[in-house]
Amino acid sequence: MSTTTTSASRAAEPQRRVRKSPDERRHEIIDAAVRLISERGYNGISVQDVADMVGVTKQGVLRYIGSKDNMLAMVYRDSYNVDGNVEDFMQSGLAGSFENDLHFPAYLRYLVRYNASRRMLVQLFSMIQVESFNPDHPLHDEFAGRPDGIWNYYRGFNWRIPARYASFDELRPTVRRAMEIMDGMQLRWLREPAIDLVAEWAGFEPMLFPSPDWDECR
Repeated sequence: MSTTTTSASRAAEPQRRVRKSPDERRHEIIDAAVRLISERGYNGISVQDVADMVGVTKQGVLRYIGSKDNMLAMVYRDSYNVDGNVEDFMQSGLAGSFENDLHFPAYLRYLVRYNASRRMLVQLFSMIQVESFNPDHPLHDEFAGRPDGIWNYYRGFNWRIPARYASFDELRPTVRRAMEIMDGMQLRWLREPAIDLVAEWAGFEPMLFPSPDWDECR
């Protein structure tokens, strides 16, 4: 048999599908969902769109995610919310990150730098946040309760604060404003012409944590 005939026979054979572990396939599905939602929004995509990007059937995707709404919850909780938290900051070794000397402004600088490194996930968060104003959105309640959830999470740590405050609880308005500024700043960062996210936050920090009160705690 000639080499040409052998090559033609091999070309005619069906390609074998590469079998992937459930974890690998689930990771692929979530990555595809992150990309699509960040570009089109949750309401602008279908499970079939995710399946097409991954290269499997719609039923194959549903086998891993259960439903489109469940996929969104997985994307938000397992991708966006999983990193960049205070525990990660405390493992960083950065100034102000030590358990017995924990500085809230330093943590926020860390969070801004971290978000600056994950543009697609920040875009995903921003798209979902806007869509969630709709009471029928699957994450409506999650985002409605987000300010209280953030506050309750942060107040669980022993932050070093200026002596003029009796406790961290007095800083709740400051924490709320910091989150509002950060959300708005990220929207501006996602637009063109782009801004420097870290430099932009550096301009806001002295307004939120002014001198001289915060000089020893930033």
